[in-house]
Amino acid sequence: MIPAFDVQRWNNGPCVVVRAAGELDMAVAPRLRAEVDRALETPGHPCLVMDLTEVPFCDSVGLGILVGALTRIRDTHGRLILVVGPGMITHLLTITNLNRHFETCGSLREALDAAA
Repeated sequence: MIPAFDVQRWNNGPCVVVRAAGELDMAVAPRLRAEVDRALETPGHPCLVMDLTEVPFCDSVGLGILVGALTRIRDTHGRLILVVGPGMITHLLTITNLNRHFETCGSLREALDAAA
């Protein structure tokens, strides 16, 4: 049985953290998009850390959410850090050449330290 998709959002210092767990596909993508939208409602120069270490699968809709978040962050001169480990999302970013555009870290602690 495939575990249910879960998404959480909280503030950590100057950043908003969004952590997703489970397969990110078109069925659950609106839940992640809603949390990203809430995270980016903060006025000013937002800092968003997206922890995707527990996401074993991401389809094109999920990838579109990541690209959309990056575009919105850049428009406000903010910062987006993706937390990814070895696996599908890292591979997906590499084969699409998006790894050149996203700032990535290997752990949530590393990302929060980088953002501080």
